Amino acid sequence: MTKPIFVLADCNNFYVSCERVFSPFLNNKPVVVLSNNDGCVVSRSNEAKLLGIPMGAPYYKYKQTIDENDVAVFSSNYQLYGDMSERVMESLKIMAPSLEIYSIDEAFIRLKEIRETDTFNKILNTKKKIFKWTGIPVSFGIAHTKTLSKIANQIAKKHTGTGVFDIRKESICDEIIKEMPVEDIWGISTNWGKRLRLIGVSTVFELKKSNPGFIRKHLGVVLERIVYELNGISCLGLEGESPKKNIMSSKSFGNPIRDLFHIQEALSSYASRACEKLRSQKSKCRGIYVFIKTNSFQSNKPQYRNGISAEFDLPTSDSRIIISKAKKLMRSIYREGFSFHKCGIMLLDLVPESHKQSHFFAENDIDDQDNFMSLVDNLNKSMGPKTLFYLSQVINNKEWRMKCDKRSKRYTCLLYTSDAADE
Repeated sequence: MTKPIFVLADCNNFYVSCERVFSPFLNNKPVVVLSNNDGCVVSRSNEAKLLGIPMGAPYYKYKQTIDENDVAVFSSNYQLYGDMSERVMESLKIMAPSLEIYSIDEAFIRLKEIRETDTFNKILNTKKKIFKWTGIPVSFGIAHTKTLSKIANQIAKKHTGTGVFDIRKESICDEIIKEMPVEDIWGISTNWGKRLRLIGVSTVFELKKSNPGFIRKHLGVVLERIVYELNGISCLGLEGESPKKNIMSSKSFGNPIRDLFHIQEALSSYASRACEKLRSQKSKCRGIYVFIKTNSFQSNKPQYRNGISAEFDLPTSDSRIIISKAKKLMRSIYREGFSFHKCGIMLLDLVPESHKQSHFFAENDIDDQDNFMSLVDNLNKSMGPKTLFYLSQVINNKEWRMKCDKRSKRYTCLLYTSDAADE
């Protein structure tokens, strides 16, 4: 019986790589990308890693190191990164139709069984083509299971000149995992790592040699599957993209906000974005949850947080209805006298857009709502984001807008700007 071949494609330092595509002078120079509100480091070039700047490091703590070493700093540009991700994934689909997009910069590929040398050369050519087409460097890990392809990809990134590594030979695999800490395995949390160490399993190799039945009895079926995967027995196939069950849109304010008016502006903007995501996956929501909170890290200031949910008479994806309901809910939980740090909305109980059940007392025509929102989405797609927006949604209000002073232009997007509204 032939074993399947799984390949993990992982973009190298993805956010940094996206910035370098349009600013080639940044190649071989230290670069970091910051999180929302320019808070923490979320992507680093290899040169920045050598300077000792850790992932997740607060920007202000390493600002001196960054300034002294002339590190290029960028605010997160998620619209650009999302578009570049789509280009990479579409390129992969051309050469490998059996594809599972795992994250914005990772995808699993399943190949038919072919000779080892042919597989390596095929993947190497794919890597070269993707770089030629998109400018994004991608590493590939080849194995007989998804778990092992993750390990192979780690080796491809750090210890090869080609960016491609094949771990299908058991002797090679065992040599690599012999001293690898068990926590380094994809899917094993810190807590599971502690439990494994309590039963004498501290390395990936030791887990591989464990009795699957014993692992299942004491640690569960998920870890049992990992044991099988480490032994080259595939238990995890490719998964198709499934619609999200809930959609959240929430951001911290760039500055503390005290008045309801500006909070509702921000909420309207977040709700509008959530509705766009809802319609893009062809869903409607039966309810929403709205929340507001102060900054819990500023314990010297008065604290308040609250949230409230509500249901709709009929499932909807109409931004007008959802924004109106969200603002009404926010009015009910808002309290004067507090400096608010964050608000947000969650769309709940999602159903397919084909769900058109109505009732006798329904005031609005569902088809008219759907047609109108489709018109809005198509215009914004063809004419540029926020061509049409809602009066309650101020596009560029500096009272609540996130800090993104170092954001690059959205080069691949229609009517790109460097100071467009936050996503």
